[in-house]
Amino acid sequence: MKRTHVIAMAAAVVAALPGLIARLAGAAMPPQLEAAVAGSAIIGASFLLLWACDAAQTEMSQALALAVVALIAVLPEYSVDMYFTWQAGRNPAGSYAQYAIANMTGANRLLIGVAWGLIVALYWFRFRKPVRIENERRTELFFLGLATVYAFVIPLKGTLAWYDGVVFLGIYVWYIAIAGRRPAGESEAEGPAELLTRLPKVQRRLATVAMFAFAAGVILANAAPFCEGLVGTGKALGINEFLLVQWLAPIASETPEFVVALMFAWRGEAGLALGSLLSAKLNQWTLLVGMIPGTFGLASGSLAHPIPMGHYQMSELLLTAAQSLLAVVLLASMRLSVGGALLLFGMFAGQFVLPLFSQWFPGLAFGLGSRQIHPVFSVMYVAVAAALFLQKPKETAALTRGVAAGCGCEDPEPARPECEDCKWRHGSRV
Repeated sequence: MKRTHVIAMAAAVVAALPGLIARLAGAAMPPQLEAAVAGSAIIGASFLLLWACDAAQTEMSQALALAVVALIAVLPEYSVDMYFTWQAGRNPAGSYAQYAIANMTGANRLLIGVAWGLIVALYWFRFRKPVRIENERRTELFFLGLATVYAFVIPLKGTLAWYDGVVFLGIYVWYIAIAGRRPAGESEAEGPAELLTRLPKVQRRLATVAMFAFAAGVILANAAPFCEGLVGTGKALGINEFLLVQWLAPIASETPEFVVALMFAWRGEAGLALGSLLSAKLNQWTLLVGMIPGTFGLASGSLAHPIPMGHYQMSELLLTAAQSLLAVVLLASMRLSVGGALLLFGMFAGQFVLPLFSQWFPGLAFGLGSRQIHPVFSVMYVAVAAALFLQKPKETAALTRGVAAGCGCEDPEPARPECEDCKWRHGSRV
């Protein structure tokens, strides 16, 4: 088993090195090759990041660990989106602003529409059970719901301005503050991360930091060539660059996260797998969105002008917010069944496929044009979420407990006596 772990780590390093070497050497490559080399480097570095996170989380609470792991695990996604946003600020007349919104919305919708469903499907295939998440995940769901409600404001007013970024960042900071107050739980690293945990304390921490630094350096070095390679590939092959950036870039940058979550589900820890992807979704829907207007303002030299977005980009944001709303209501019962997963995947597949084929098969979309389909799906997401809410309003309202929950108990009342299991008095450690 140790040899397998060593081989896995070596393979990740080998995948990461060509992109780093090519970047340092300034090698010129065709866009297709550039995207492939840089994408492979990002994937390899992402695995290293996840293993380093897995080793580091043995020294912190599981809730805070999930938040930190999710934050670092989506570093590839952040680097890609921030590159597009920065270039949008430097070149306002270009298409980079569209790419930034495309990458962000695509990543968010893939997490809920595909990744969550895969976890549920794999777990049901092995154990014939729905996925149940811990009660303390109400915290993530509450803040995801809070960010989602505010996200509807952006398409309604038509801008993503600096103060919107402050709101999203504030939601994220509030969430981290609560997650960090939870009691520490036991966590055992598995897979390649186990090699790190068996090292002496000082060596383990040095090795973990070295892995963090190397992986982060590789990701940041390859963000630009990966982005430009994707755009260049689209132009060279006659493929819509917006679609490549929206779907292919997130798939490449989030593959390691998907793989690790699927591994958790395969060995029976589907709740932890879904919890990690829930944290990743919250990170992307708060921190990632919140950083976009600030990065754009810094690159353009002024916060007076919001990042330029047209009607299509606003409809993409609206659709992403509507999907998030349905996801929050579905998970309010702290479980996700096969039926719920199929609902999320089916609606995702519909909003993905119909715009692509509507120009060749108008009857497939009931005569709707490609730019009319997403607003219609937004209404459908909201309508289904409202119907589910009316069926279980108390479960959805119970998500407000996530603000005060310290241990994830069923009855987190402030006046409740000390919890015998976790020795935690709600609001402060005993």
